[in-house]
Amino acid sequence: MKRLALLLLTAVLARPALALNVFACEPEWAALTAELAGDKVSVFSATTALQDVHHIEARPTLIARMRNADLLVCTGLELESGWLPVLLQRSGNPRIQPGQPGWFEAGMLVPRLDVPTRLDRSEGDVHAAGNPHIQTDPRNIQRVADALAKRLTELDPANAAVYQARQRDFGQRWQQAIKRWELQAAPLRGMAVITHHKDMLYLTQWLGMKSIATLEPKPGVEPSTAHLAGLLALQRGTPARLVLRAPYQSARPSEWLAAQTGIKPVELPLTVGGADKAQDLFGLFDVTLQRLLEGGR
Repeated sequence: MKRLALLLLTAVLARPALALNVFACEPEWAALTAELAGDKVSVFSATTALQDVHHIEARPTLIARMRNADLLVCTGLELESGWLPVLLQRSGNPRIQPGQPGWFEAGMLVPRLDVPTRLDRSEGDVHAAGNPHIQTDPRNIQRVADALAKRLTELDPANAAVYQARQRDFGQRWQQAIKRWELQAAPLRGMAVITHHKDMLYLTQWLGMKSIATLEPKPGVEPSTAHLAGLLALQRGTPARLVLRAPYQSARPSEWLAAQTGIKPVELPLTVGGADKAQDLFGLFDVTLQRLLEGGR
């Protein structure tokens, strides 16, 4: 019995010590943290690719996870404004409050698109700091990676060499992947598309595609019959090749438009976990490009 207890204790002590507990608001930042930190951190994602991140319930399980976090990695730009402030307040964790070293807002690190010139809530779910769906452009992932690796080093200097080495390795592989994706995406340049929500804006700009309309009449407002009829008329005059949606969005509006016009409906993963083969950041863009190219044929 004593020998068994000794073996169990030895096994526990042999496990690598986790330096940091990381609470990621979205799967893409959980995946990026794992790329940069490996087994030096414990990473938890508050949401999945099958959820609309705008509308998440501040559940007790999320509060408990946040209470023990050393680093909070979120998009910001008001994407999580409906639930993150509640979690921060109820967790009582001083380490990850805004302005503290444990607070990391990815959205402020990239060139932002669709920044409104005026704020009017009658225009729907408008984000004052700009479109928050920055993860659909891989160049933004690189910008965030560089800053996140630096923050990990600051919070855990004992493992600085690990974070810096993994950052260099990820950066090299990522830049090679971007070059490959851009070569593959050449046939997509100039292609007109309709999206369900404005969550593909960074993607279409990166690829040189033209986003000519959204299924939502206003951001966050479900498609109406009248608006869909207007899109039908638009499609007759300025035809789009694809209509794009995320996994958590209803397929009915895009399938209706496709049935009426012959436009191809395409579901894109949007983030890590949004498709079977999109289980990491590289798979995310591999699947995205594959589906766009197949849809555009």
